[in-house]
Amino acid sequence: MDPSGRRLVYAPERDGAADPGEVVWTWVPYEEQDGRGKDRPVLVVGRDRRTLLGLMLSSNPARDGQPGWLSLGAGGWDRAGRPSWVRLDRVLAVGERRVRREGAVLDRPRFERVAAALRARYGWR
Repeated sequence: MDPSGRRLVYAPERDGAADPGEVVWTWVPYEEQDGRGKDRPVLVVGRDRRTLLGLMLSSNPARDGQPGWLSLGAGGWDRAGRPSWVRLDRVLAVGERRVRREGAVLDRPRFERVAAALRARYGWR
């Protein structure tokens, strides 16, 4: 997959299938690639056939102001209502079948902020 050719389109549909603009829950491996990981919320930003392109979310307040992280605020994906940050510098490729559940729909203005950051960072359309 060529990251420069990726196109960002906001298209959430609460139909049980993960769509761009939705936050879903899936297993995300740690960067160390040692077999460990964590079930976490992921913002779907696109797809390549049956592979979803996503960005992991974190509710860790230490992310605030860190390079590569963008503040999203609170949303329905976090039952405790904590603010979240989305990681822009690690794009995940997740098979459709690995999505455990839909968590919430990110509103369009926040999705567009994320999309603008990805366009600036990667040259996506």
